[in-house]
Amino acid sequence: MSGFTVGLIGPGAVGQSVAALLVQERWCARLLIASRTQESATGLVTDLEDMREITRSSVRAEIAPVAAMRAADAIVVCPRATFTNTATSDIRMAGLAANAPLIRSLAQKVAGYGGHVIVVTNPVDVLARVFATAVGPAARVYGIGSGTDSARYRIALAAHHRVPPGTVRGWVIGEHGDGAVICASTTTVNGRAVEVPSEWAQLSARPRQINAGIGRTRCGPAGAVLGALRKTLGVSDGTEVLSVNHDGVWLGIPLRFSAGRLTVALPDLDPDEQRQFTAARSKLDSAYQQTLQGAIAC
Repeated sequence: MSGFTVGLIGPGAVGQSVAALLVQERWCARLLIASRTQESATGLVTDLEDMREITRSSVRAEIAPVAAMRAADAIVVCPRATFTNTATSDIRMAGLAANAPLIRSLAQKVAGYGGHVIVVTNPVDVLARVFATAVGPAARVYGIGSGTDSARYRIALAAHHRVPPGTVRGWVIGEHGDGAVICASTTTVNGRAVEVPSEWAQLSARPRQINAGIGRTRCGPAGAVLGALRKTLGVSDGTEVLSVNHDGVWLGIPLRFSAGRLTVALPDLDPDEQRQFTAARSKLDSAYQQTLQGAIAC
């Protein structure tokens, strides 16, 4: 399958990594880049042109206004408003007040869009809902975050049990943030139930280690975007943990894709996991209601 056009809004750390990955994807024919400054958009497109020539890629990258993204098969939304995050807990949620107006305004510029949207900007679960509400019901809007959490969980658990990560099957669902729910009761290694440490710090330790070393996460989220694009566009089949509308609230759940069609694959939850999942849902819904109050105030 080939010939897809992907729009990219916000060529920051994650956006640049996504663009570089897409230049190597044979199913991607055209990449539209939108940035708040002409300089950054020009710089990225020029860099991608060099990469295209060196790797003999056929993907064409070009600068485009946000409104032109309506012509894309999928849009990746990853800008970040200018603000200083001083939070020491609930760090991703701390960007809500600054990022919500930005994400809403971008969605309004492509209102009526009917393709796939992958939201990356944090707090991603709330902002995926903000974008979906503003863009209209025809768009299929997903948020990435819980997929990265699930990968980190499997890596950490594999290290704990001294097995390859590919032998671990387990999910992290709910909020991409402090309200993440580890589905320990259904986690397996080589098909067998295993011990999961009750005090699990690795999910937060890994991003802290990345941020301390290179400033912020980029490759992991970019990989999650690529996986989501492949599945939603029907390029490949499989399961991705994405934030979607689940009974009116966007939060992370496993989705099984076949030829672009999805089936919800939420695992069975034990009573404590269900309590945490319900709490995450309530938290995310309350945060979204705050964005509505902020929009009215503006």
